[in-house]
Amino acid sequence: MALTGAMSAGISGLKAHMEALNTVGNNVANVNTYGYKAGRVTFRESIYSTQSAGSAGTVTMGGTNPRQTGYGTSVGTIDLDMTSQALESTGFPLDCAIQGDGFFLVGPKTLDFTNKEDFKSLSLSRVGDFEFDADGYLVDGGGNVVYGFLTTTGTEDPGTTGVSTSTVLAPIRLPLAAVEGNGLNAEVGATVYPGQGAAGVNANVEPEAGDVGADPDTINYTSLQIDENGRITCVNDDTKDPVVVGYIALGKVENPNGLSHTEGPYYTAGDAAGDISISAPNSAVTGNLNNQTPDDAPEGTQLLGGSQTSLMTGFLEQSGTDLATEFANMIIYQRGYQANTRIITVTDTMLEELVNLKR
Repeated sequence: MALTGAMSAGISGLKAHMEALNTVGNNVANVNTYGYKAGRVTFRESIYSTQSAGSAGTVTMGGTNPRQTGYGTSVGTIDLDMTSQALESTGFPLDCAIQGDGFFLVGPKTLDFTNKEDFKSLSLSRVGDFEFDADGYLVDGGGNVVYGFLTTTGTEDPGTTGVSTSTVLAPIRLPLAAVEGNGLNAEVGATVYPGQGAAGVNANVEPEAGDVGADPDTINYTSLQIDENGRITCVNDDTKDPVVVGYIALGKVENPNGLSHTEGPYYTAGDAAGDISISAPNSAVTGNLNNQTPDDAPEGTQLLGGSQTSLMTGFLEQSGTDLATEFANMIIYQRGYQANTRIITVTDTMLEELVNLKR
């Protein structure tokens, strides 16, 4: 026996409300998850069956409206609330929270950016639980390398002040320490920045082993900190010289709600998110991305000059779950689910009566 339209509508209502309740459950489960963006469900009407089309009036008769029967509901969208949330003090000096729009850029160590679409290969995150790993790379809690702009130099003498901030987007890593037998006339333990001993100012490459010395390691440091501009500084523990490691980069997309949630706190910028732009907090680093001249820079890859987004160190962004809203939605969805079960039971009773006509 074929199901009636009412039963089909009731079943669709059960499915839709269960999916909405799943979203509420996920929001509540992540009430204490740093950087979590709560989901919001919207329903939409399902397909309609037209019994008769509408008609216009004539000289003698009036017009008629169309007659259509709906077949229930479905989930239209599950949107993420990407607005900034309150911050929570953690006491960890390398924790960073974004005050405003934007995302941290994280990914593997080996990525190449030749046009603006390549930047979308990076993952975006609002959770800045950072630390330096054993190899000197700045990583987040998931082990992904944080990207930014490094302090580099093309000078031969490490004692000079000829250092600058590269606009090449690269994994953030501590500078290397000169070891005995280096080719830069540097004292043992001295800071050797990327590009030192290499051709070209701002060359974003590790110095050759012959320049730094055999098997170089990153510097020994103290007083490591990050400021509101994403500027990472420390003191070389061997030479007592101040060191600027570089700046943390931020990425912004045209439509944050169009981001695709992958896993944990990470998002990817698909077509729905629009173009991605790269900047440093508070426009601390300016110029053309990847050291390109304005004529060579691909469209959309120029550094933002007016970014007002800053970082708050020692803080992380709280979850976007509002328990009061979620509990209210839970009641609404539960009652909606209950009402749809009544449609099914009433339809079942009607079908039973139809069967009993044979008796």
